[in-house]
Amino acid sequence: MNLPPELALLEEQLITAEQDAQALVAGLNESQGCWRASPGAWSVAQCLDHLARANRVYLDAMQPAAGYAGERGQGRRGPALPGILGRLFVYMLEPPVGRITKMSAPRSIRPRSTPALADALASFLRTQKETQAFLRAHASLDLGSIGFPNPFLPGIRFSLATGLNVIAAHERRHLWQAWQVRARLPEGI
Repeated sequence: MNLPPELALLEEQLITAEQDAQALVAGLNESQGCWRASPGAWSVAQCLDHLARANRVYLDAMQPAAGYAGERGQGRRGPALPGILGRLFVYMLEPPVGRITKMSAPRSIRPRSTPALADALASFLRTQKETQAFLRAHASLDLGSIGFPNPFLPGIRFSLATGLNVIAAHERRHLWQAWQVRARLPEGI
C-alpha cells in the first residue's frame, strides 16, 4: 500500500532511527554500551531502553483510539499532521537535548539502571516494527483528527498524527544523546 506523503515521511524517519540505532551500537561491547559519563547520566543502552519503553507506552495509549475510529469508519479526510500544540510539543522534543528545556522522563519510562546493550537494542527495534505496523495499519484513518489521551500529560489529548510525530522526534532526541555518550567513551573500556 502506498502511503500518503506525510505518512511515508514518518515511516522513513522510523526506518532512519532504526538504522541509526544499529550504527550506534555497531562495534560496542557490553561495557561500552553501559558506560555512563556520570552517576546521573544515561548510557547508550539506557537511551535505547528509554525509547523502547516510551514507544510501548505511546502505542498502548494510541491503539484503543485507532481501533474505535476504525470501527466507526473514521476514514482519512486530510493529511495526518499535528495541530499547533502538537507541532510545538514535537519541536520541543527535537535534538539537541536541552536545546529548549531539559525534561525529566516520567517514572514509567525511565530506563532500567543496567539494561544489557543487546536487550535494549532488541527492545527498541521491536517497538520500531510495532510503530511502523501501527502506521501502516491505520494509514486510512483520519489520524489528524482522532484523539487519544496523552499518557504523560493528564488531561491533554493529542491526535494520532501528533503521537506518531512525537515518537519520531523523541527517537531523534535520544539517539542524538546516545551518540554524544558514545563520542565521550574513554579509551580502554
